Amino acid sequence: MPYCPECGGEMQYMSATKRYVCKSCGLSVTRQELMELRQKLRPSFESGDDERKKRRKEYLKWWLGKKK
Repeated sequence: MPYCPECGGEMQYMSATKRYVCKSCGLSVTRQELMELRQKLRPSFESGDDERKKRRKEYLKWWLGKKK
């Protein structure tokens, strides 16, 4: 059973309207909207190594760039 992206409550599928409705807060969304909300609210899982590599690359680009 899916959970509400707003409050964490249980979502119930209503076949008559083809929408998911939260039992706690009443949020009503389509399947597509539910997936989009989850993707939007999902935290980025960039590891520390990835972040360091990204910073090094940016620094190197700056260092090798034009200097006045």
